[in-house]
Amino acid sequence: MLLKEYRICMPLTVDEYKIGQLYMISKHSHEQSDRGEGVEVVQNEPFEDPHHGNGQFTEKRVYLNSKLPSWARAVVPKIFYVTEKAWNYYPYTITEYTCSFLPKFSIHIETKYEDNKGSNDSIFDNEAKDLEREVCFIDIACDEIPERYYKESEDPKHFKSEKTGRGQLREGWRDSHQPIMCSYKLVTVKFEVWGLQTRVEQFVHKVVRDILLIGHRQAFAWVDEWYDMTMDDVREYEKNMHEQTNIKVCNQHSSTVDDIESQAQTST
Repeated sequence: MLLKEYRICMPLTVDEYKIGQLYMISKHSHEQSDRGEGVEVVQNEPFEDPHHGNGQFTEKRVYLNSKLPSWARAVVPKIFYVTEKAWNYYPYTITEYTCSFLPKFSIHIETKYEDNKGSNDSIFDNEAKDLEREVCFIDIACDEIPERYYKESEDPKHFKSEKTGRGQLREGWRDSHQPIMCSYKLVTVKFEVWGLQTRVEQFVHKVVRDILLIGHRQAFAWVDEWYDMTMDDVREYEKNMHEQTNIKVCNQHSSTVDDIESQAQTST
């Protein structure tokens, strides 16, 4: 098991990001889905928890065979997907990733959002007070992203919002910018297979870090697209994006997924 805590600040408020988060996830999933790979939304509906209250539950299938390193593609089926289950009780969320083909693999992410610059060192005391972990700050303006994902229009150093006047962030922006908020993410990766555990867990954390950096950059760079939306507006946008994304992803897989799942259950 490899546990890390990520802290990602943005020039937004927690209340603003409630809309921005939903918009970004839907648009990003649609953009990244093509030729049978990407995100299929299986379920998205209101959910009530006795402790956390009202929220939203989503279940997705993330098809990503071509994005795996060569050593991983050699040991997984041609059509490979990870199941994502998320419980959104904003400003607290839980996300879990599992794979029926790899029963010893899982990712567990707990997220809390606060209006500060990542300065709360005790935010996960109830969840992991005595667990050793590395704390990693992610800077949406200054950290490098993989070249294939770079777009100048999504670079916070160049982008400036017309609706909010925020943007063109410079080194050290977190120390003085207002407003500012932070996404605190406690990420646990498990791959309990002797000989591969360390390699896989480190690789997965690298992928998670890249995804968090790209996603939070996009959430801010797209702020003028979602800033005037209400919750009803963004839920309608989310519904439309899910339908369009499923069409892009599912046509290739609809006739094969059930067979693959039954084969996986038989083999395990």
